[in-house]
Amino acid sequence: MAAIVEGPTPKYECLLFGMYRALINSEELLKLAKSYLLTSDLDDTLYPLGADINLACRKNIQDYMRDHLQIEESQIAEMCLELYREYGTTMAGLKALGYEFDNDEFHANVHGRLPYDNLRPDPVLRTLLLSVPHRKIIFTNSDKVHAEEVLLRLGLQDCFEGVICFETLNPPAAPSNGLCQSQEDYLALSGEPASDLDYLNGSDVRPKSPILCKPTVESMEAAIRIANVDPQKTIFFDDSTRNIASGKAVGFHTVIVGRSELVLGADHALESIHNIKKALPEIWEGHDWSASNADVATPAVETAVVA
Repeated sequence: MAAIVEGPTPKYECLLFGMYRALINSEELLKLAKSYLLTSDLDDTLYPLGADINLACRKNIQDYMRDHLQIEESQIAEMCLELYREYGTTMAGLKALGYEFDNDEFHANVHGRLPYDNLRPDPVLRTLLLSVPHRKIIFTNSDKVHAEEVLLRLGLQDCFEGVICFETLNPPAAPSNGLCQSQEDYLALSGEPASDLDYLNGSDVRPKSPILCKPTVESMEAAIRIANVDPQKTIFFDDSTRNIASGKAVGFHTVIVGRSELVLGADHALESIHNIKKALPEIWEGHDWSASNADVATPAVETAVVA
């Protein structure tokens, strides 16, 4: 775990890195709540899209939909994309539609066969992260096992105070409204049975997913509570424009990663996370980020990447 640097009270609290997916110990974070924080996404943020993890993940999701959920193969690609667009992750969408499956089994099938060998240690990024004099947390939709594996492969396992992941946002004991209730609600409102195509093609009635995940504002608010931070003193890094828009809506200072130009809701754009010190020297200088967070931007439309 990276040490918290002592010194004058900084003007911002946290760096949130929107990782692909990860793990956090909320009790430990509460003890460190007076420190300052950066939060970040994981996949396609701390490592480049060219690692092909995302493409392999998409294929594994589609294989799971065919082999375990018996969804018609000709419908899978479009359904996978539409569920991702509607719910933030295909998994959350499948749960909303009432497909019943074990969360751990899903993650094991989707992530268990990923080409992690494509990831290499990144000593430059490691040195950069360890030099940041503030709390650093991963915030991802992914599960604990995947997050730990990615951080280990990148050599960044001790660069973050913790990780907010799927299990953090969706603890096993939490009640689930599931698909069955959603189908009942749909029937009560429409007077006719619902099908997957009804939900995906033009229906005004969208079943609620029992899965909490980005880019929902609720997931951002949950991360704020778990990390116990002031969002206006927190910098949020992510490669998703939808996540950036939601982060801005709750008051984060936002940085879009993997782009050279700003998107709606982003305060800064970084082509690579390695450019952070050059683009944002204020992180090391005690800049008051809350002063630049007065305006909340309108959500942008994201280039579709299924994960």
